[in-house]
Amino acid sequence: MPAPTILLSAAQIETIGTAPLWTITITGLVLLLVLDFSLTHRPHEVRMREAIGWSVFYLALPLLFALYVWYAFGSGVAVEFATGYVVEKSLSVDNLFVFMLLLSAFAVPHELAQRVLLYGIVGALVLRAIFIALGAAVLQSGTWAFLLFGGILIVTAWRILRSAAHGEEQQVDISSMRSIRLLRRFTPVTDAYHGSRLTVREGGRRALTPLALAIVAVFATDIVFAVDSVPAVYGVTEDPFIVFVTNAFALLGLRALYFVLQGVLAKLRHLNHGLGIILGFIGVKLVLHWAHGIWPAIPEIPTLLSLGVIIATLTTVTITSVHANRRDARRVPATPPQ
Repeated sequence: MPAPTILLSAAQIETIGTAPLWTITITGLVLLLVLDFSLTHRPHEVRMREAIGWSVFYLALPLLFALYVWYAFGSGVAVEFATGYVVEKSLSVDNLFVFMLLLSAFAVPHELAQRVLLYGIVGALVLRAIFIALGAAVLQSGTWAFLLFGGILIVTAWRILRSAAHGEEQQVDISSMRSIRLLRRFTPVTDAYHGSRLTVREGGRRALTPLALAIVAVFATDIVFAVDSVPAVYGVTEDPFIVFVTNAFALLGLRALYFVLQGVLAKLRHLNHGLGIILGFIGVKLVLHWAHGIWPAIPEIPTLLSLGVIIATLTTVTITSVHANRRDARRVPATPPQ
């Protein structure tokens, strides 16, 4: 029999997050992060075999958790978790692409890349936790929050699709990042990397290394991604615990997944089209959910249908990207006339 859920006060938000479950989840998350930090203590270049092994491990964890949720709380909650995880994982791939651009812009050595990614993941987890708590508070204040979240996602989807339609590629301009300009103004920065050290003493003064700037830049981009990803998963489930664990599982495996997909990310040329469609779809789902509360005749989009649309969209853009890449590869430059 499915375990009962807890009912929060105010807007009566249902959650499966009991105190013991929160404790076990956060403890497990901390242990995994400690393990990751211990593995990256000695900088080394990540081999494909190592990256694939850890990627499989971090993909198995949410699968096992989904089975537990299905057994303990029923299929409905399990489908919400699975849908939220797929949404967050697809958005995290876009995170990876921006991280790749940042690492390239800062010329981060290959052996230090995983340390930068790990700091970025920790920063993302902290920011997501803050945004999730704020989102839960907003939801408790009234159903208008669904309209707000839906509007944010629809606007974001329109911007992404507009950029994709114009063929605008994602770029990283370090000189325009306020956080980097502010650090450079008040703190000296060394020209060279000093292993995994963030600060060194140079010329009698404490100076930041380029590694520290790269980590700050990753943190700054984490804020932007949190604004999109948290409303997106709240469009799938209103349970703050499910929202948190989907974000945590999606982010935990990014360090290893980066090295697996490093050569593939740039080839997913239609990924932004797919993300725009997914965010727009979830935005409409949230607006319909808000409208259904006022006018019951307006239908809602079931979570299982949402999962199907999201998977179909990701599959389609992957296939079209592969087809476009093969088409370009077959093109042979015309031989100029003799």
